[in-house]
Amino acid sequence: MKTFMQTKENIERNWYVVDAEGKTLGRLATKVAHILCGKNKPTYTPYVDCGDYVIIINADKVKLTGKKLEDKKYYNHSGYPGGLRERNAKEMLQDYPEEMVERAVKGMLPHNRLGRAMGKKLFVYRGSDHKHAAQKPVALEI
Repeated sequence: MKTFMQTKENIERNWYVVDAEGKTLGRLATKVAHILCGKNKPTYTPYVDCGDYVIIINADKVKLTGKKLEDKKYYNHSGYPGGLRERNAKEMLQDYPEEMVERAVKGMLPHNRLGRAMGKKLFVYRGSDHKHAAQKPVALEI
């Protein structure tokens, strides 16, 4: 019996909607990263992007445990001297909840070309409405 190896020509991709309201950020991110990689499928192949599309709604209602709202820091650097910008999780959740959830998920994907391709299948929205109704996404409970 031969081992099945997925090729990019015979990949079947599904669309999922995940409601982040009341979910813990890290636990949500691990489940979503698992789906983006395709590890939930029996046809998973490590060197092929065989994952599904994921839409995350209500990103502004995600939870953080402990004192992470005050203690967790997010850094950006412009590339110029003195261009380091530092924000805590509370500021990120108020002003940029989409970026916060996106960073958590993309940090759990491989850090190479394949991981960047997987990250492009993630769509994060602040509110409960999204623009992917034509794809008929299936609600996924996490």
